[in-house]
Amino acid sequence: MIEAISLFLWLAGAGGAPVPTIDPLTRPIETSRSAEWLEPVEPEKIFGNSYLVGFGGLSVALIDTGDGLVLVDGALPQAAPAILANVRRLGFDPQDINYILSTEPHFDHAGGLAALARDTGATVVASARGAEGLRTGKLADDDPQLGYGGSWPAVAKVRTMTDGEMLRLGNTAITAVATPGHTMGSMSWTWQACDGGRCKAVVFASSLNPVSADGYRFTSDAGKPFVAGFEESYRKMDAIACDILIAAHPDNAGEGRYSESPGACRAYADRSRRALAKRLEAERSEAR
Repeated sequence: MIEAISLFLWLAGAGGAPVPTIDPLTRPIETSRSAEWLEPVEPEKIFGNSYLVGFGGLSVALIDTGDGLVLVDGALPQAAPAILANVRRLGFDPQDINYILSTEPHFDHAGGLAALARDTGATVVASARGAEGLRTGKLADDDPQLGYGGSWPAVAKVRTMTDGEMLRLGNTAITAVATPGHTMGSMSWTWQACDGGRCKAVVFASSLNPVSADGYRFTSDAGKPFVAGFEESYRKMDAIACDILIAAHPDNAGEGRYSESPGACRAYADRSRRALAKRLEAERSEAR
């Protein structure tokens, strides 16, 4: 089959016909959930300087700092052109994107980062552990989902930030909040969005799903750091100022694309807390 395709492409070129080119940075990653994740939705203003430019099943946020733009997450590789089109539909120029903040080194949130960085000149920002995965385009050796395999376009240059560090641009300060568990390099991001003197704390929360490939055990020695990471993240989500919650996967936070419900971040943590407790109990029962 490969030889036949190669022959076809050679003959097409020899005959003068244009040979279609494939952009390696936006080559689609197709899974059973890709269509659901990339369900088209209109770009939307949330409040003040904060917008959504992503999809029905994957959140991508845009922040207008008054002196440049910031994106949060990049969805799948094939999503990059649609993200930039949504930025334009809101009246912004993608070339004004200075930074792209990453929540985690998984293909569904980081797959589009390389293309977005190339096409905008923006700097990708992540935790130190997250940056390791972004630079390789592969899951970390200790990732609970390692057994799924797969890869995504690597990001050549990544700036790292630590827990509690602030990224300042224009009139906005964005704080990095380490939220390990789903991956050890997961990072959430929070900032103040203001409109006419009213300000709201926006939290873009990384995934907190305690999911893994078959055969992985959170009750194993390898899983203990992840359980501790989840517990750290729950404490932070319980305490963080959170007027508006954007979840990396919107359906993990309830109905709609974001939540303004009181206690939304605590509820987000509670959902994961219950799921992790159920998972740990099931593993212990299997071992009895």
